Amino acid sequence: MTELSPRRRKAAIRIACALAAGLAFCLAVYLLLTAANPSGLISFSFLVILPAAVTAFILGIADPFRERSRAFYTRKIPVALLVAVVSTSVVFLYEGILCIVMLAPIWYGLSTLGGILAWRWFGPREDDAGQMLRSSALLLVPVLAMQAEPYVPLPVAEAVVRRSIVIAADPATIWPLAQGVGTIAPSEGTWNLSQDVIRVPRPVSATLVGTGPGAIRHVRWQQGLSFKEVITDWQPARRLWWRFRFDKDEMEGWKLQDRHLMPDSAYYRITDGGYALEPLSDGRTRLTLTTRYRVRTPVNWYARLWGELFLGDVSSNVLAVIARRAEAGGVAR
Repeated sequence: MTELSPRRRKAAIRIACALAAGLAFCLAVYLLLTAANPSGLISFSFLVILPAAVTAFILGIADPFRERSRAFYTRKIPVALLVAVVSTSVVFLYEGILCIVMLAPIWYGLSTLGGILAWRWFGPREDDAGQMLRSSALLLVPVLAMQAEPYVPLPVAEAVVRRSIVIAADPATIWPLAQGVGTIAPSEGTWNLSQDVIRVPRPVSATLVGTGPGAIRHVRWQQGLSFKEVITDWQPARRLWWRFRFDKDEMEGWKLQDRHLMPDSAYYRITDGGYALEPLSDGRTRLTLTTRYRVRTPVNWYARLWGELFLGDVSSNVLAVIARRAEAGGVAR
């Protein structure tokens, strides 16, 4: 193995120290935000400003004399910082996989932006101490932004996720399965990105207690998750609508799954949804599952993208189970 020259060894140590300092700052900010806001909402400053500022800080410390390539600024350091942040989140902060998957793209994108800005703005300096001071001053930007952010009201957005499937069965056959599909075997459903790769929990069962408005669907998912759906509209073989209800004794499982994605919080609330059955001219039926929710975050557009993916995949999976059973005779298990 070739031994590093003293100059390269010194540079490697400098880069490692810069990354460690940047990661420590990110961790300190995260812990401060968690203490200030136990509800778990991640601030705009943390999502957008912090990764850009920390990346620029790391580059200013790691390459004070502007000797590194552009790739070092726009690819290598952003990737290294992302790996360090994700590893720390999993090992030490016990963050859920969903939160990490959602955080990673936006963090990497803004970190890359910080690298681009550093490449454009930073020039070679003769004064090493001065460059360190100037780079460290960049960390004041997210800190100052966090002081102002509580005074900016969060926008509220309504979102709808809708999925449909055409089933070779009439509405009367499908209607009992829409009320409650019973127990769902692990082998049922379809492959999808959310549940098979990202590991969003799959539904385990859905059973109805009672009939008509006021009846309650009891829904269970993998990993101990459960909730209720209170029927608000009951039109046999045509429409079944409900409002979601998350009782206090059911919320502990959701906290263990990911405390940043609680389904009944001030920042993310699944409100209502249901099935619509549309008979087609050829004897088949179009079954549509709709879920509506409300988000109140610094980046609603980004949250809605993930909501479309996660809830869309869950809906498609449930529809596939109903379709297969309806076409096999319509018996709930």
